[in-house]
Amino acid sequence: MGFYGKIPTIDELKSIRNMEASEVYSADGELLGKYYLQDRSAVLYQDISKNVINALVATEDARFFEHHGIDYRSLIRVIIKTAILQDRSGGGGSTLTQQLAKNIFGRAQYKHFSIPIIKIKEILIARRLEQAYSKEEIITLYLNTVPFGDNTYGIESAANRFFSTSSKQLSVPQAAVLVGMLKANYSYNPRLFPDKARFRRNVVINQMVKYDYLTKTEATGYKNELLALQYKKISHQEGIATYFREQVRQRALKWCAANTKPDGAMYNLYTDGLKIHTTIDARMQRHAENAMKTHMTDLQKTFDSHIKTKEPWRKNKNILKSAIHQSQRYLKLKEEGATEEEITAVFNTKYRMDIFTWQGEKEVQITPMDSIKHYLSFLNTGFMAVSPQTGQVKVWIGGINFKYFQYDHVNYTTKRQVGSTFKPIVYAAAIEKGIAPCDYISAEKTTYENFDNWTPSNGEDNYNMKFSMKGALTKSVNTVAVNLIDKTGINNIIQLANKMGVESELPSVPSLALGTANLSVSELATIYSTFVNHGTPIQPYTIMAIENKHGEIVYENGFRPKDQVLRQETCDMMIDMMKNVVNHGTASRIRWKYGLKNDIIGKTGTTQGNTDGWFAAATPNLVMISWVGADNPTYKFRTTNLGQGANTALPITALFLKSINSDDELITVSKARFPALSDSLAEQMDCLPEMDDATFMEKIFGKKDKVITKDFGDSLAKEKKNFGERFKRLFKKKKKN
Repeated sequence: MGFYGKIPTIDELKSIRNMEASEVYSADGELLGKYYLQDRSAVLYQDISKNVINALVATEDARFFEHHGIDYRSLIRVIIKTAILQDRSGGGGSTLTQQLAKNIFGRAQYKHFSIPIIKIKEILIARRLEQAYSKEEIITLYLNTVPFGDNTYGIESAANRFFSTSSKQLSVPQAAVLVGMLKANYSYNPRLFPDKARFRRNVVINQMVKYDYLTKTEATGYKNELLALQYKKISHQEGIATYFREQVRQRALKWCAANTKPDGAMYNLYTDGLKIHTTIDARMQRHAENAMKTHMTDLQKTFDSHIKTKEPWRKNKNILKSAIHQSQRYLKLKEEGATEEEITAVFNTKYRMDIFTWQGEKEVQITPMDSIKHYLSFLNTGFMAVSPQTGQVKVWIGGINFKYFQYDHVNYTTKRQVGSTFKPIVYAAAIEKGIAPCDYISAEKTTYENFDNWTPSNGEDNYNMKFSMKGALTKSVNTVAVNLIDKTGINNIIQLANKMGVESELPSVPSLALGTANLSVSELATIYSTFVNHGTPIQPYTIMAIENKHGEIVYENGFRPKDQVLRQETCDMMIDMMKNVVNHGTASRIRWKYGLKNDIIGKTGTTQGNTDGWFAAATPNLVMISWVGADNPTYKFRTTNLGQGANTALPITALFLKSINSDDELITVSKARFPALSDSLAEQMDCLPEMDDATFMEKIFGKKDKVITKDFGDSLAKEKKNFGERFKRLFKKKKKN
């Protein structure tokens, strides 16, 4: 009659729904992580090991397949011991169906006769459950509902958490461990209390012998086995691709908020059991994360030794002050009304806390002030690898450790100055405008009066040289890049950059040629993908499809072709130039230090004062962008030798490729080769990479350098606009003769 609360009807019981975790999968089918309030993954009866079913029935309800929800023999014991004698430790005598009722609907407390009322309600619900479901369905519902400890619900999640396997693959000892936990999932947690868990496991195995599910000989062998846990906690802050999973979470939440289920209800990422299939390649991600950790550990040692007692906050107290004011501790104290004096006292008091180090997480006793100084001194990184043909993101590393550094440096809204990695856009625009790759460009210093008398400079004293495009890009000659942007037109450069995928605002100044623009890692990935993808840009994306809990596709993404923005010939010439950067130029350490034989194109980048180090690279099937720098730009190497992108960012890509080369499953990446240049393009690019003024004049006019400097200076100025074409004709004639 509902006097003690409503009892669900049979129809209501048929629509039971449990909260199910949504799961994130890599493109190669690996479970990367989950989003949940309770870690639960539903599984079908046929996907549960028979060992689990046998262990459960033998231990919890031996007559499960005989009764109709109530075991009257056990019920009599409950009435005498529990109801009459009020002995809560006397055993509940509940069937699996009654336990299912408790798991789903919980237990309310009543003022009088609480236990009898609870038991009667559970008996009534159990009877209705038996009418609504078959025995197989009931046992499946039970195993999908029951808690196993460590905030894990359901047999599938428990199998994955404690043994890194599926519920279908559970062995007898593994099944016995998990079923044994049901008696007390904390006390018999094998991670916390292995001896107790093993004892309880053997009790379950004995029960399986008692009810003829095992022979005594089999049981003896199983009881002698070790627990052999393979514990795998999948949390937001642990496992692989942590930064990536957070980005997927944010995008999935937006999708859920904009889409409804057939019944009109909004999707819930944390309870609806969605399966999110992503573009990430788990094998590549692991290779990249290992490469990043290896390099950044060594680089941090070098950096610590380099700055020593010259930390920027020693000269500029505002650096430390700003970091303090942005800290969670300061904001919380301020919210609670603490004064500055009180806050200062807190920040100078030692506390026990865990801190990140490259040697592992450490528990230390330090002040919050020392903690802020500790984290300020870390270099951070961002690394992304993208398929240039499809835009699928294959690797995403947003930083060095998600738990302690949650700011994502690959996030599309995160931007830093890109330095010389921008130069290939300038060169491509110049070729598109008609400037030939063998039109020699002067490296002379020029002052731009219209732009605050800005005078770009080079890393070398090569201002008296003339460079071909390949030669200038190989050595990353700044004055040539600015000369080219002047010849090509800044607006033409900006327009091409936008067509290639740059969405950020670009400054209309000559220094754009040197990479003064702030771009994201993703934008650089689209630029270099355009070169590899025959002049057609791509849009990087991360989610391929979303399934609902019934396995139905409710969202699907894919490659959306765009219009070609660069001629094939231009792309081929740019690839040839960037090959030379890797083979002989600023990125050549990828050859001489790391010994890589892969077909690679690339461009290094270093911003002013060594604040940001970049390396943009590509093989025919993978574009890789790496960035290294400190979150606070005042923390940086004081010398270009240490702070340049070739030293800070390039090694991550090099170690990543080196690791991929040893992985036979990734041979399509490691063994891919760019097509050879056509004969006509090879002829257009067949010229010396550089010449000094004297050699240049001698090639054109046949004069000795001493005479040239004096007698032909005025002539050179007059012929400035067409000397390239004249030189090419004379040089070709000379070669033919």
